[in-house]
This record gives sequence, structure tokens and C-alpha cells, in this order.
Amino acid sequence: MRPKRATILCIDDEEPGLQVRRLLLESAGYHVVCARSGAEGIKAFQSEPVDAVVLDYWMSGMNGIAVAREIKRLNSDTPIMILSAYGTLLDETLGLADIWLRKGEEEPQYILTKIQELLDNRAAKSFQSDPPTAG
Repeated sequence: MRPKRATILCIDDEEPGLQVRRLLLESAGYHVVCARSGAEGIKAFQSEPVDAVVLDYWMSGMNGIAVAREIKRLNSDTPIMILSAYGTLLDETLGLADIWLRKGEEEPQYILTKIQELLDNRAAKSFQSDPPTAG
């Protein structure tokens, strides 16, 4: 049986960065859902199963903090990677994100490695919390 492809939701209000990440992730075999705003991202998150979220920190309208907070409210197990052009993030953001990277300085292979780590950590947590089955 072929394993399920992980679905990654990318949220960014800047089209070039969104498309670069989409191409990178698709070339690595992921199924990618893109959203051009925080509200659109939350709607996409609610409408289909998502394994991880890659989220821009600074967006017009609903910023990355608000989006991450809502995603964690809807499903606290969903790992979130926040990308930021800023050197440091507020402590509140660090508590919502499983990882954050500085936007524009990340190498493609590094992003892929970190996304795989997020997915592996989620799978490990899921495995640990599954109740034993009667045999």
C-alpha cells in the first residue's frame, strides 16, 4: 500500500513567495493547498484535512499570530511553521508556532527538512496518544 501524501497548507499574502513554496513542496511530493490571506487560510484549513501549515507572519488583514491562534484552537495538534522577515518574534508567536524561520534566508532543503520534522513529530505524538487495542 502506498503511503498517503502529506497535505501542507501555505498561507501568504505575497504571491511570489507563495508560489515558490508551492513549487518546492510539490516537487518534494507533498500535496499543497495555497491561501492568499489569513481568512482564506482558515477557511481552507476547515474545509480539508491538513497535516501542517506554513504561515507568513506579517500579512495585511489577519496577521500570522491571529491565524496561528485560530488554527491551534481548531486543532491543537496541527504543526505550524511561521516564516518571518523579522529577526525576532513575540513570545506569544513562539508559543503558537512549532518552528519559525527567517523569511528569505532559508535554503530550500532546510525548509523541506524542517517540514518533515514537523510531520514526524506529529506522527510520533499521535502514535503515543493512541489507546492500545485489545488483541
